[in-house]
Amino acid sequence: MILRILSGILLLTAVFMGFKQGSAMLTTKPAMVEFFSRWNFSKTAIMINGAITIISAVLILFPKTFIWGNFLMAAGILLIICLEISSKDWKGVLIELPFLLLNLALIYLQHPLKK
Repeated sequence: MILRILSGILLLTAVFMGFKQGSAMLTTKPAMVEFFSRWNFSKTAIMINGAITIISAVLILFPKTFIWGNFLMAAGILLIICLEISSKDWKGVLIELPFLLLNLALIYLQHPLKK
């Protein structure tokens, strides 16, 4: 029972963060454009990344697509981590790492409503 509650809290956190970051990328907020411009991402690429992030957050909500949503979100975070490593921004890697671990923990704990 406790693990289901923990999984539910982590799920809501991941979905909230996915929507928040995804909408910031989808609307090309200046902070996101500045962040991704270090790796020469165009505004269109940022918007596509934002749409994929929002889609993955929606997929996490449903038990049948839970794994795919977490996989998509973890892949996006892993992409950012790899880009941070390539530019030797270790502080950025450490900032993104908990979000990757959040998705991996969710996969391990499974969807709270799964029977």
